[in-house]
Amino acid sequence: MSESLDPDDWTAFRALAHRALDETFDALQAIRAGAPWREVPPGVKAALDADPLPRTAADPSAVYATFRELIAPYAVDNRHPRFFGWVHGAGTPLGVVAELLAAGMNANLGGREHAAVYVERVVLEWWREVFGLPPGTTGIITTGSSMANLIAVLVARRRAAGAAVRTAGLAGAGALVGYTSSEAHSSMGRAFDVAGLGSEALRALAIDARRRLDVGALRTAIVADRDAGRRPFFVAATAGSAATGAVDDLRAVADVAAAEGLWFHVDGAFGALARLSSADRELVDGIERADSLAFDFHKWLHVPYDAGAVLVRDGALHAATFADEAPYLLRAERGAAAGRPWFTDFGPELSRGFRALKVWFAMKAFGLDALGASIERCCALARGLGARIAREPELELLAPVSLNIVCFRYAFATDVDELNVRLAIELQVRGLAVPSAARIDGKLGLHVNVMNHRTTAADLDATIDAALAIGAEIKRAGRSQT
Repeated sequence: MSESLDPDDWTAFRALAHRALDETFDALQAIRAGAPWREVPPGVKAALDADPLPRTAADPSAVYATFRELIAPYAVDNRHPRFFGWVHGAGTPLGVVAELLAAGMNANLGGREHAAVYVERVVLEWWREVFGLPPGTTGIITTGSSMANLIAVLVARRRAAGAAVRTAGLAGAGALVGYTSSEAHSSMGRAFDVAGLGSEALRALAIDARRRLDVGALRTAIVADRDAGRRPFFVAATAGSAATGAVDDLRAVADVAAAEGLWFHVDGAFGALARLSSADRELVDGIERADSLAFDFHKWLHVPYDAGAVLVRDGALHAATFADEAPYLLRAERGAAAGRPWFTDFGPELSRGFRALKVWFAMKAFGLDALGASIERCCALARGLGARIAREPELELLAPVSLNIVCFRYAFATDVDELNVRLAIELQVRGLAVPSAARIDGKLGLHVNVMNHRTTAADLDATIDAALAIGAEIKRAGRSQT
């Protein structure tokens, strides 16, 4: 390497880069032939743990060879069509190219006058249009919905507590409280914690038979808090819960928020994108009434991790929550310091990567119609899986199938919870499929998230066949031990 850190031998470096790209695409092209998860061997862990502090330069080819040997083979691997754990997107080869181009530009999206800023602006404008929010809505691309939820809580806090909250904190703001359902993502409580409100200020309310926020319980809680001298200011509806895929009745929650003067936030991490599906978009009717909306691109849009977004209806309030022009960050009408408003005025970060480019590529290259069709297909596959489970005498469906998540368990054994923990692990370690484990209403079972654009009905049938066979095997082994 030269003193500038650029390669001395560009030809050799280009050859290495092309090889790395080709081998990445080879792995993606052959992804189905491999296992959806491989345990990291003790020797690999030991080698990574013992890697000494690198004081001197190494040949990039040798560094790449170590990557191929110790890191690349042991992905989670959410790219695989039988990876169903948690709520992971699958990525695409196009996303690899987009990330390469973004890294090559090395753009800082905190602000200033450059094309990357305009790409992020147009991407956010496209999604404002998708969700039916009004002109004047502002937004910012984030690491994901956890950060987006935090930004939304901070904007809502600013409205409730006034401008002084940025300097004096919450002193004098009263006991601010908010509401969500017991099905909501844990990042909502964490957002209240980080915002200084305290996680207990977010009430986790009862759900109905479809696992939606009970609107009657919401009204009752608001009255009770006001009677106790507290200040209700915020309600978060869930569009696609991480546990079961449940979608709150957004219109009903919006009605309560409007009547009570509450900020209406929607955590739509993955479910909000059902708006693109002609068959499933009605589930998220009312999302256009949100005061703020959090959603992810790295799930159902399948861009590489990480990329999410927040949209805020009141753009002026959004800016008032974060804008701060430091003396070393002076803005200008022309030159490199132009480009008002800067994105740092809409979130807590100044240094921000060019995440918008991979979103722009996905939307332009695939088109929203194809992306929506992929979402629709995932939901149809999940419904088919739910129907198959309902027909199997040994299996029990643990929750209604709302979108793309199916929760079930091997039900008939003495130690049901223990059996299902072992069942999930055996499916994983045998390289057959990767469900995650989840507890639904006290029952521990398997969580199958059908989000991968590569997944087929045959993958789901093979997973259920394997679950039945392994479940019976574990049950027989249990009987023989007794």
